[in-house]
Amino acid sequence: MFRTKRSGLVRRLWRSRAPVEGDGEADRGTHGSSGGCCMGKAAKVAKSNDAGSEAELKALTHSVLKKIKEKQLEVLLQAVESKGGARSPCLLLPSKVDAKVGQQSYSLPMLLYKVFRWPDLRHSSELKRLSCCESYGKINPDLVCCNPHHMSRLCELESPPPPYSRYPMDYLKPPDSPDSGPSSSETGGTTYSAPVGLSDSLALQESGEPAHWCVVAYWEEKTRVGRLYSVQEPSLDIFYDLPQGNGFCLGQLCSDNKSQLVQMVRAKIGYGIQLTREPDGVWVYNRSCYPIFIKSATLDNPDSRTLLVHKVFPGFSIKAFDYDKACSLQRPNDHEFTQQPRTGFTVQISFVKGWGQCYTRQFISSCPCWLEVIFNTR
Repeated sequence: MFRTKRSGLVRRLWRSRAPVEGDGEADRGTHGSSGGCCMGKAAKVAKSNDAGSEAELKALTHSVLKKIKEKQLEVLLQAVESKGGARSPCLLLPSKVDAKVGQQSYSLPMLLYKVFRWPDLRHSSELKRLSCCESYGKINPDLVCCNPHHMSRLCELESPPPPYSRYPMDYLKPPDSPDSGPSSSETGGTTYSAPVGLSDSLALQESGEPAHWCVVAYWEEKTRVGRLYSVQEPSLDIFYDLPQGNGFCLGQLCSDNKSQLVQMVRAKIGYGIQLTREPDGVWVYNRSCYPIFIKSATLDNPDSRTLLVHKVFPGFSIKAFDYDKACSLQRPNDHEFTQQPRTGFTVQISFVKGWGQCYTRQFISSCPCWLEVIFNTR
């Protein structure tokens, strides 16, 4: 019975491995178009001939998995089958065990990351450990967490960025302009036009609510859906419909939008994103199966007079906001910052659909489903 259950777990794990490019199932929606700016160099390198055959990889993976304790196999299976949707504990395994596939040698963690998440992964420097991992920020020379869904790929920005990602700054327009920012009527009943999110963020600052490091607003095109979500915890999941989730569930918000495009994008949000405040800034991890698009002034060249829209693929993380850089970017004649609240800066994130030059949507307010994250820099 013991051997049968273990063998069954190993077979289920192998069936749940990450598909490789060219097998007909590879990462639907993961890579999108070939012009993305956040895939990183390693992801674009063609598969090498020394990667080993499928049969070699299967034999090695089965051999490794059969040496892992049954309870650990169950943890790994939970993480792999839920694609990270269900929170799973750490999988602590020896870090110094090497495995060889073809002409390549990999550590045990790297082998599991390649088999169950990123077949094109080449080096551990491409990875970033997520804050949900108990071993985050800790160094243990003997054991390391090998849970593939406790890791993310680092988003490498191309320099110079591809032309499609550039677009002019969204200068404020008069209230009667058709492209002006959405109006807000939640600050004492007065309706007025303001830069996206400013009025409500200021109202929240003055309301005496507990200290928060950011607030999040969810928008569908030019209409905000629901009220601002204030964030006190270091990490926040923003998802559409995920029973295991603990955070901001967009599917619970009441929306009257009947647009077919909005409905389609809503259905693709899935596990959504994770916002995490870390010592070096705020990181965004794309947990969904489709790309997200991010605009943040701290991702750009300080001397640039345009902002970029960065495409972040599923499974990738990007440092979307840098507190130190944000403060250094405040310049008296800089429109993008002089129009922000004194206590915060804003990052915009669109699900599935991008905006800017070479897109039909020039402004984020034309995107079907998007987020505005307003950071408290006090």
